[in-house]
Amino acid sequence: MTADLSVYLVTDSASASAAGHDLVSLVGEVARAGVSAVQVREKDAPAAVFLETVLRISAVLPEDVALIVNDRVDVFLAARSAGARVTGVHVGQSDLPVEAVRSLVGPGALVGVSASSAEQLLSAAASSARVDYVGIGALHPTRTKSDAPPALGHEGFARLVQTTQLPAVAIGGVGPADLLALRRAGAAGAAVVSGLCSAADPVVAARDLRAAWEGRS
Repeated sequence: MTADLSVYLVTDSASASAAGHDLVSLVGEVARAGVSAVQVREKDAPAAVFLETVLRISAVLPEDVALIVNDRVDVFLAARSAGARVTGVHVGQSDLPVEAVRSLVGPGALVGVSASSAEQLLSAAASSARVDYVGIGALHPTRTKSDAPPALGHEGFARLVQTTQLPAVAIGGVGPADLLALRRAGAAGAAVVSGLCSAADPVVAARDLRAAWEGRS
């Protein structure tokens, strides 16, 4: 399965709320303004709340925008069982092994894996289960993920991208000024958290990110 990962929102409900935004409304608006993929990340939410968030977001997303569930394979499966349009799951190095994830979600779902080293990228590519893309970071220091690895910078990211043939999405403090360089380095996309969830005007932020990715800014 393939998806457009170019401008990739990773949700942070606390940041959105602090900025005065309703998360579901924000997601729907930015998806129509240039965001091509959405990962729902609710690390501290109970399963029922996480599921309800995924269901509500699925209802407002355009058909061509991928909807990915962070970590919780059970939430993905429950949402799919409820008839929601969910695209796949993204897992980290300390989550379920990708082989187990793939066996649970089946061949039709997208599976992404976080990686921060050449060894982790090699492991993802060598897995007996199909990995569809990798998230490489952190690009810059970030406060939205407490266990984020050390920042790679653009040079570090570019070196890692060259070690894998899997589509790679950069994450960690990413802003519009980074996007063209990331694309030139071989990135399939850029994941943004606070740059959208904490933005004063998320729609303008999404348009700016789309323009930057396409080299129009």
